[in-house]
Amino acid sequence: MDTYLKLFWIFFRVGAFTFGGGYAMVPIIQKEIVEKKGLISETEFLDIIAVAQSLPGAIAVNTSVFVGYKTVGVLGSVFALLGTVLPSLFIIIVLAIFYNYIKDINSIQLFFKGVRPAIVALIFMSAVKLAKAIDKTKFNYFIITAAFLAIAVLDIHPILVVIACACTGLIYTARGKKENDVS
Repeated sequence: MDTYLKLFWIFFRVGAFTFGGGYAMVPIIQKEIVEKKGLISETEFLDIIAVAQSLPGAIAVNTSVFVGYKTVGVLGSVFALLGTVLPSLFIIIVLAIFYNYIKDINSIQLFFKGVRPAIVALIFMSAVKLAKAIDKTKFNYFIITAAFLAIAVLDIHPILVVIACACTGLIYTARGKKENDVS
């Protein structure tokens, strides 16, 4: 039971003290789960992020479920999920109750203006850390560049880009296996 509570507490802290949504939570989850606790490897975490991003739902919630399952099974998924969503649920309920009283307070507005750039920095650091775990191959550089151009320049929806990259990776890997089998 101690492992489940530890997992719950890790994700509860991440959920309670991370502003900016799921992508802002990714580097903090990575630091806690991979670097501090060593529950999974950097490569496993990168794989979890890839799957979590490809599935419907918030990336932080999907990531917590996968990490919980990977570390201690189905019950671990439940504890990690609860740890991730309960802080947000409590905060949203409190904000909903007091929203009309606090929405025009200048210090609240300034707080959010200060948090926004920090969120961008967290997301950028997440990308940098995750990029370190990717194999440095021509194919991977091609996928990174093509995905970036498709989203940033061609304005293609990210979901379509993820699906296209996944299919390209499957085809590339299948071709590589066939070539190795023939050799």
